[in-house]
Amino acid sequence: MERITEKPSRYRHLEKMNVRELLENMNREDQEVPAAVARAIPQIEALVNAVVPKMQRGGRLFYIGAGTSGRLGVLDASECPPTFGVSEDLVIGLIAGGDRAIRHAIEAAEDSLTQAWVDLQAYEIDEDDAVIGIAASGTTPYVISGLQACRARGIVTGCVTCNPETPLAANADFPIEVVVGPEFVTGSTRLKAGTAQKLVLNMISTSIMIRLGRVLDNKMVDMKLSNVKLVDRGAKMLVQNLSLPYDEARDLLLKHGSVRKAMEAFSLEHNLSPGL
Repeated sequence: MERITEKPSRYRHLEKMNVRELLENMNREDQEVPAAVARAIPQIEALVNAVVPKMQRGGRLFYIGAGTSGRLGVLDASECPPTFGVSEDLVIGLIAGGDRAIRHAIEAAEDSLTQAWVDLQAYEIDEDDAVIGIAASGTTPYVISGLQACRARGIVTGCVTCNPETPLAANADFPIEVVVGPEFVTGSTRLKAGTAQKLVLNMISTSIMIRLGRVLDNKMVDMKLSNVKLVDRGAKMLVQNLSLPYDEARDLLLKHGSVRKAMEAFSLEHNLSPGL
């Protein structure tokens, strides 16, 4: 396989560049990322279409990865409950080396050929669930072995990688290959590859949640009211859609705990059709 993520940077002698040159050159490289993601949309679509029915029937989505890739999976999973009001065990991010690896490098954790399946088994994973392996290189043993174990047990698998024709893609039912080219700093896949992976994970989780009915119109009606800003946002949704005074809308929101529940309660009380 061709390890494009390991190819030399197109730029030489970075240490001789001034700050403006560094920023402009990194930005120039970053502009290639959205185009690479766009080319992968058919692959992303296929994966989402495979995962949605699983989750509609009560299945869960798992991300597995190591290093930067693992952290991005944990990040995306952790943002689903507050954004969409789902339970914390619906989208689960696992990183090689465990939660400590989110902040600290765990030596050789990504090289294990058995630990990913051990980590997944802790959640009693089965064929109702789906697993997405994330690895910029497409060669991370922790991730590949995890997908192999899942496929052997009939669990749907996908992957996100930034190299073509990788062992990871070969072991995924629905591979996503976002080839962004060499990094500005040679081999530093926290840059373009990491950005590409973040964009793809955003697309996967957001489109899944929309298909699961967790968004009405373009609003996060199930978001958790975890701070003043979000309470204010929710109250303003109710003001706009129910024609209520702000204070009354805020009280209704806090009473019922979410925009959706507040709208349903108001509509029931006033014999209206709920919706935005």
